[in-house]
Amino acid sequence: MARKKIIEIVLDTETTGLDYTREKMVEFAGVKLVNGKITDKFETLINPEQHIRKSSIAVHGITQEMVEDAPKEPEAIKMILDFIQDYPIVAHNAIFDYSFINEASKRVFDKEIKNQRTDTQMMFKEVYPEIESCGLDSVMEKFNVSVEGRHRAMADAMGLALAYPALKKLYEKKYDWQFKQIDNVEYLFERYLRIQQAISTMQAEIQDLKSIFRIYFENGGKDIHSPSGEILTYQSKQGFGYDFMQIKDILDDKRNTMEKDDHVYGFRKEPLNENGVIQCYMFWASDITNQVEVFNEIKNLAETDGLTGLHNRIYLEKIVDAEIAAGNIGTLFMTDLDNFKSV
Repeated sequence: MARKKIIEIVLDTETTGLDYTREKMVEFAGVKLVNGKITDKFETLINPEQHIRKSSIAVHGITQEMVEDAPKEPEAIKMILDFIQDYPIVAHNAIFDYSFINEASKRVFDKEIKNQRTDTQMMFKEVYPEIESCGLDSVMEKFNVSVEGRHRAMADAMGLALAYPALKKLYEKKYDWQFKQIDNVEYLFERYLRIQQAISTMQAEIQDLKSIFRIYFENGGKDIHSPSGEILTYQSKQGFGYDFMQIKDILDDKRNTMEKDDHVYGFRKEPLNENGVIQCYMFWASDITNQVEVFNEIKNLAETDGLTGLHNRIYLEKIVDAEIAAGNIGTLFMTDLDNFKSV
């Protein structure tokens, strides 16, 4: 009996940006697989008739000049749909490419595409859960695939097309094995509970060991070297917590001397800590939309004071009811600079 013909389209797109509702494709590439073998391919640049973001150019290298004479979206999407037809499409993080193609189809033909889609990123995570990175580079490395010109559509589509048959085979075998375990689900749940208990025990043991190591280092202990080359060292940073009522006097003292820039107010918390390091900066903003400006002000102050390592978090705290009611302070933005070091 003749083998059933399985046709799939492995594809990749490059775009002007990440938001498929506002951005457009600048390149498409597809590779046709018949029973896992490459039989055809298609690629085209696309003139999006809109700005290509610099952040996107930094990834794929496609500039406005390169697409100036390329087919515009109406012509390009017709060629793309002619190539993919109604075959299942395969892509890494498939929803991204699918969404851009679908949106172009809706704009030009007022209809959505109905192709079944296969996400190789999800498949790779399922087959290799222990591998932290699940990007296309990791897939190609795992299956010993190498192509030139990564991050261009055809190179990425070809790299995935070469790796996909082996990944699909492993994924289907794992799924088949998992499905066969359904009859053993009660026993597997008991195993799960035993493993969970063992993990909890090991986590408790690790925490005990960490506590011993911390005491060792806090009492002047030196780095510990293992025969195999691993090094156990210790770094600590002091954390700071602030109670509003404890700093209220400082706020009152500073309020009338602060420099005003639109709705942003700021001051440096005094005194320095015992190591001569500024503990924190605090800024008021009357509107939450000023968060970016506030953060930049904090960063500028830090650089002016010769500090490094700005902790990239901004904590938002509400001021006590009396302060809000009085209209003295709107919203308090606080960034904790406890990991700053003098330079």
